Amino acid sequence: MAESTTHQRTLRGWDKPELDLSNAQWQSSSRGLGDVQIAFVEGFIAMRNSGSPHSPSLIFTPAEWGAFVSGAREGEFDLT
Repeated sequence: MAESTTHQRTLRGWDKPELDLSNAQWQSSSRGLGDVQIAFVEGFIAMRNSGSPHSPSLIFTPAEWGAFVSGAREGEFDLT
């Protein structure tokens, strides 16, 4: 993949690099039926709204992604 780290954010509590998602290979989260797409980039998981692909993406570490998915499956998150 051609993705690269562009620079490190300096926000307090933000320990993730700003990722270049321009060449990311986005996948539908629900076999093409949902509004969310995910991409795996440099060891992180990016999530975006497929209806607004140019809007900001959420970036998760693998541990954060696991907690998010687990919580969603248990009904902890309203994904509508």
